[in-house]
Amino acid sequence: MKNKSKRSKTIDGLMPSLISIGVGLLLGGLLLLVSRPGNALAGFTTLIRGPFTSMPLKDFGNMLYYAAPILLTGLSVGFAFKTGLFNIGASGQFFSGAFAAVAVGVKLEAVPVEIRWIFSLIAAFLVGAMVASVAGILKAYFNVNEVITSIMFNYISMYMVLYLIRAWNLYNQLKNETVTVPTSVPKMGLDKIFSGSFVGGAIVVAIIAAIIIYFVIEKTTFGFELKAVGFNRDAAKYAGINEKRSIILSMFIAGGLAGLSGAVTYLVGSGKHITLHQTIPQEGFDGIAVALLANSHPIGIIFSAVFIGYLRISSQTLQTLGYVPEMINMVVSIILYTSALSVLFVNLRNRLSLKKSSDKGEVVQ
Repeated sequence: MKNKSKRSKTIDGLMPSLISIGVGLLLGGLLLLVSRPGNALAGFTTLIRGPFTSMPLKDFGNMLYYAAPILLTGLSVGFAFKTGLFNIGASGQFFSGAFAAVAVGVKLEAVPVEIRWIFSLIAAFLVGAMVASVAGILKAYFNVNEVITSIMFNYISMYMVLYLIRAWNLYNQLKNETVTVPTSVPKMGLDKIFSGSFVGGAIVVAIIAAIIIYFVIEKTTFGFELKAVGFNRDAAKYAGINEKRSIILSMFIAGGLAGLSGAVTYLVGSGKHITLHQTIPQEGFDGIAVALLANSHPIGIIFSAVFIGYLRISSQTLQTLGYVPEMINMVVSIILYTSALSVLFVNLRNRLSLKKSSDKGEVVQ
């Protein structure tokens, strides 16, 4: 009976995501048909095929490359969700962490290049965590809504980073971007497995982070306390839990994960640089999509991030058929909306089944 109950809970947990993906893909196919009827069938086939092309190893590697940063921002948002907080400031924390990683990677000349990336990752985590902690402190001590403060810090972080890049002489004026970082996260042999792709050790770092977060949330007293505060702050306080400390630590960890995402994005050795444009990084908002699709489960976030990476590969191929890149963003948005609706449908189904069970009980009596 227990195994059956667990199986039923697992199916109920998966149903919203599976329904949303199915409906999203079907509506995405409809959009392709409306946009370019002549190429709709080829476009939909491309959308489904993803990295299964003539160069599968290269495309699979690039899929993992795209998945790594949004896996970490998804963990950031999902971790905050699990503890009753909405970290919509992951983009600002991502940008701050990216700057810290680049600055340490360029300036910390006393440390050998081969191991400097470790210090860059640590710096990125700490800077992202400190940025998020401000929202946590304001929430804990003054009950200021973390959504408002974290949105504001997206812009504060962006302008501060753009200023510091110039002030710290990390600026390549000819290309309007940061200078090249001499250190990078090791490829860990993935470049040989997925030859020709950009994939590197970033995906390994991201998966390890997901496993650690799962263990912390589900298997430790510390994780239980964080979730308890998220469920009911007053009840947790009454039970002896330091709710202020828990809120601050929740935002600290969430911000650190987003900062780590910024580090692996620019230290993966793909030649990517921070450009000096006044735009908030998209990775933070993609993290919200990833977390929602996985219902904030750390292991589920791995698969939802890979799925979004899967769609990114499809979008590149769709462009060769005359479709604009924004098409894939529309498909992802549809998946998000249907995900929310499918959760509603599952809840309604559960209520109806409970009502039927109670009605049967009354008849038997």
